[in-house]
Amino acid sequence: MGLMEATTERATVQRLVTERIVKTAYEQTGKRFVPAAASNRHIHVSAQDLETLFGRGYALKPERALSQPGQFAAAETVSIAGPKGRIDQVRVLGPARGKTQVEILTTDAFRLGVKPVVRISGDIEGTPGATIIGPAGTVELQSGLIVAMRHVHISVEQAAWLGLQNGDIASIRKDGIRALVLENVPVRCGEGHNLELHLDMEEANAGSIKNGELLEIVGIVRKA
Repeated sequence: MGLMEATTERATVQRLVTERIVKTAYEQTGKRFVPAAASNRHIHVSAQDLETLFGRGYALKPERALSQPGQFAAAETVSIAGPKGRIDQVRVLGPARGKTQVEILTTDAFRLGVKPVVRISGDIEGTPGATIIGPAGTVELQSGLIVAMRHVHISVEQAAWLGLQNGDIASIRKDGIRALVLENVPVRCGEGHNLELHLDMEEANAGSIKNGELLEIVGIVRKA
């Protein structure tokens, strides 16, 4: 079994175990929990930009399965350059998407010399651009550089038994020495999603939140 296959199997088992724990807790206590996952800066590339950066006909090399079904961290990295600076070794995530999108940390924006703009993934209109540098070429993005808004992924089946809906806005509590409540967390429900709270590294570090840690959903505002 290769590394990618092994990590895919582990991710699948972990999803099933976590789902069972969360479902049982809700059935027994009425409390909703969601596992946390923190991500560092990374890039999603379009098929066209992938060829510009790495060469015609290039295919990403999956290295490690991610927690969301079908997604993976690739072996490839690129550099991101802005008006004031450059960040190297930015991991490419796969598979390829319709549009290239770079997700950075707030401190990265100052390092690059761009305004940090917080957006939900996929909403890139009017966001800053950057130069993406690969081994075979460069891509000049006119937009697509974002600080990703924290959000909850959930499948249709999971949403049904947790009583959540696509478009809900959740409040999520982290207990402990650095206790905090994360407000204004959109719920994204649909095919290809699995129950998980996505944060960036800065948000996770602020609350000493560990990957896989179960946090409680303490409030829900329904989409109007």
